[in-house]
Amino acid sequence: MSNKNNTTLYVGVTNDLVRRVFEHKNNILPGFTALYDLHKLVYFEVYEDEMSAIQREKYLKKCYRKTKNKLITDKNPQWNDLSDEFAFN
Repeated sequence: MSNKNNTTLYVGVTNDLVRRVFEHKNNILPGFTALYDLHKLVYFEVYEDEMSAIQREKYLKKCYRKTKNKLITDKNPQWNDLSDEFAFN
């Protein structure tokens, strides 16, 4: 997740991406994403098992910003909000 100016990034893991993005966009839960208005989904990865997803999350959280920027830009060069396609209920 990122803010409108793409100056802050958040890396997390979830088993329900649509629900979790909705929570971030609506500041349902207090915390980092609410504090910094991180409402744009700019990148995500899908994993078959929970342990692989958690390992990847831990790895990405330790990465430099430059590495994260490259991952995002390679798949989403304009840093668009990928959740614009979601149908939030």
